[in-house]
Amino acid sequence: MRLSGLTLVAGLALACGLAQAGDTAFAVRPTALKEKPYTDAKTLDNLAQNAKVEIIGRHGSWDKVKIGDETGWVKMLSLRLGEAAQKTGDSGFKTLFNVASTGGSGGTMTTGVRGLSEEKLNNPHPDPQALEDMHRLAVSKDEAQRFARAGNLAAGKMDYLPAPAK
Repeated sequence: MRLSGLTLVAGLALACGLAQAGDTAFAVRPTALKEKPYTDAKTLDNLAQNAKVEIIGRHGSWDKVKIGDETGWVKMLSLRLGEAAQKTGDSGFKTLFNVASTGGSGGTMTTGVRGLSEEKLNNPHPDPQALEDMHRLAVSKDEAQRFARAGNLAAGKMDYLPAPAK
């Protein structure tokens, strides 16, 4: 049984620990607390850098958060899980997988793996249980093809990206 790319991403998500309701996070920089999970939604408040919030939900690339008695939406990449952010800037450049689509209120950004800081990438702590879970979640090529047919997905071929210029 071979690991598919999707299974690998799922395994990395298990290993890295995605944000879940009840998790504590901190703003990596001053950021807007929005009424709805859209860039052009009404701003309810402005959070200061290192403002502590509780994640209570998720929609696309937005986390629904609670700070004091107020709830609202914050861009997921504006938050850092765990300890308060030590540096300013967008933690999105520090994440491993980041695929984005653009648009107005209807547009969303999809981010796969969260919680990877530069420090975590430089000082990894392998999780053998997560790796075992990842292997358990792997599917065969036939199972993947059945799933794709059931969802009316079409196969496509993508060329590798060219090597970066030196």
